[in-house]
Amino acid sequence: MLSVLRRAARHVRWYVRELTDESAYDRYVAHLRKGHPGASVPSRREFERMRTKMQEADPRRGFRCC
Repeated sequence: MLSVLRRAARHVRWYVRELTDESAYDRYVAHLRKGHPGASVPSRREFERMRTKMQEADPRRGFRCC
């Protein structure tokens, strides 16, 4: 019974992280390590800054309200 609850909790955690895009940094790091092994991995803060700049520069996304 405990293993079923743990598995359910893992699935819920995965779903929430995907829904909120919390896992974007993890995917980016995995991409860098696989495709560009010599590249330096940015910190999470640097990644979020870079991601925000790219989103704001994209005219299809519009402007942020806050």
